[in-house]
Amino acid sequence: MHQNLKYFYSAFFITIVGIIAAVMLEPTHKAYALYLILVLALLEISLSFDNAVVNAKVLANMPKKWQKIFIWIGLPIAVFGMRLIFPILLVSVTTSLSFLDVFKLATNDPAAYQHALELGFPTICAFGGGFLIMVFLKFFVAEKHDLHWIPAIEENKFISLIRHYPGGYIIFALIIGFIVIYNADSNQGGTLALAFLMGLMVHEALGILNHAFGSNMTGKVMQNGLMGFLYLEVLDASFSFDGVIGAFAISTNIFIIMIGLGIGAMYVRSLTIFFVEHQTLTKFRYLEHGAHYAIGFLAIIMFIKIYTHVPEWLTGTIGIGLIIVAFVHSNIANKRST
Repeated sequence: MHQNLKYFYSAFFITIVGIIAAVMLEPTHKAYALYLILVLALLEISLSFDNAVVNAKVLANMPKKWQKIFIWIGLPIAVFGMRLIFPILLVSVTTSLSFLDVFKLATNDPAAYQHALELGFPTICAFGGGFLIMVFLKFFVAEKHDLHWIPAIEENKFISLIRHYPGGYIIFALIIGFIVIYNADSNQGGTLALAFLMGLMVHEALGILNHAFGSNMTGKVMQNGLMGFLYLEVLDASFSFDGVIGAFAISTNIFIIMIGLGIGAMYVRSLTIFFVEHQTLTKFRYLEHGAHYAIGFLAIIMFIKIYTHVPEWLTGTIGIGLIIVAFVHSNIANKRST
């Protein structure tokens, strides 16, 4: 038990720091502040649990040095960058207000800031959905796997046909994007299309750069530390969007939101290292498949959110549910093969 807990010591430390910061922010409502960061941390973990599995696959092929960088350098980027600065920057771009003005808006008028953030949310969904659908299609369509979890989906004639054409998964993704954006309002269709294409381009650019740096690019492994790190940060960003928006249903204090989601992000990263060190993906054969199905569902949900609200509890439940099913099925398959 002690050996397993050591992977979460850093997460425990961040939790203590977060609790102290929350109490300092809300000195007259200490218990309420602690409750909020607990709920926010659980929200982040539930929405990003499948992210930990995919991260583990990439991280396992990175040098030890970059694994540590992912935890300690990547965490401030995840907490301050993606869960505080990026939303403010997004509102700044979509409202033509300066970064400082938006920051003042977030601290002085959280309701107005939330409204401005929600106005830019369709663009976020188009970008994040575009990136995540590429992660999903790259795994199931572009790569040939000897192991299949659901052969009716992963090895049917249509998927096999696309797999025979280099770049076929990109065309498939573009068709999906066209279907998603076709019904958008004329005044936002161009913006959504550009954001979606940016998601696709960022995914492919990271793959190209990784190859240029000399690693053996197969789509599912990134052995180059720098490119793997960048890939993981973009992946984390795509997973964080839901949490940032959904967090406003729990608290309107951007610093409480940052602390709560940041604590959750640290546990997800600790879980990633745990998976790598214990070779969890090797022991549980369908876990990676389950995580990628969860990513595919998350991409679809982000596309749906362009037009209507989808509750965060549903998103998190689908992700964790698929991981649990894959874990249980892997256990059953392991027992049958012994």
